[in-house]
Amino acid sequence: MTDIVRLALFALSLDLILGYAGIVSLGHAAFFGIGAYCAGLLSLHGIVTEPVIALVVAGLVATVVGFLTSFLVIRGVDLTRLMVTLGIALLLEALAERFSNITGGTDGLQGIEMAPILGLFSFDIFGKVGFFYALAVLFVLFLAARRIVHSPFGLSLRAIKNNPLRAAAVGVPVNRRLIAVYTLASFYAGIAGALFTQTTQLASLDVFAFERSADLMLVLVIGGTGYLYWRLDWRRRVQDVAGVLLHHHAAILAVWIGLVLVVIVLIGRERLHRWVLFVPNLLIRQFAGSKATVAIPESDAS
Repeated sequence: MTDIVRLALFALSLDLILGYAGIVSLGHAAFFGIGAYCAGLLSLHGIVTEPVIALVVAGLVATVVGFLTSFLVIRGVDLTRLMVTLGIALLLEALAERFSNITGGTDGLQGIEMAPILGLFSFDIFGKVGFFYALAVLFVLFLAARRIVHSPFGLSLRAIKNNPLRAAAVGVPVNRRLIAVYTLASFYAGIAGALFTQTTQLASLDVFAFERSADLMLVLVIGGTGYLYWRLDWRRRVQDVAGVLLHHHAAILAVWIGLVLVVIVLIGRERLHRWVLFVPNLLIRQFAGSKATVAIPESDAS
């Protein structure tokens, strides 16, 4: 459940730029990773031991990086933005691996111990405190995001997504709006990454992985973009669970997909289509008579 809450917050950050501003990103894990490592380093070296304050600091660090990289992202369109955001994430992952004396390299940060939340609630081995902590952070940030997207700022973002030229013609500062929302989304992603480290007491190079950004994009597209409430809807939560299970069983799924492709290649699509339609056609003839119209493959129809 804590994984799902973190995923909800992470998806909320991407929805702010994809669902409301139309900025497509395949490297959103860059800010997730920055927040994760920042929270881990702050706790590991005793710089900031209070989890809530460390959470905010990690989010602010991700915000700074998001602001600096936003000038590169807004200069292109969809395909260019995909490549730029992906390149930023890969670059940060390479830097984290290069400076292994700070990040721990492939082994990650070891020995992270989180202090009690507000000095009152200690993280337990069963993860109950971590779950309610993450849930409270999600709720607060959701309310803030809801207020933002329904403000004049949020309405201007929707205008930019629909038609940036028309939005600029009516006086909307397009570039400044895109920079602002991209920076805000990086803050949310950094908070999600910091929650990951604080609740698992682990930070490794996996937080920058391309698969994390790709899975996030898949979950967001399945659930729907431009609708913040979908993360609090039980039907969407079921989709989150399905996404997590799909991630863990991706290898088995890949095997079955491979077998299906092999069968299609060996048998042929037309012959397989006839076999699939055999039982429906048999039922149609049985109940509607021998003169009933039956379904035929497209190749035979042509």
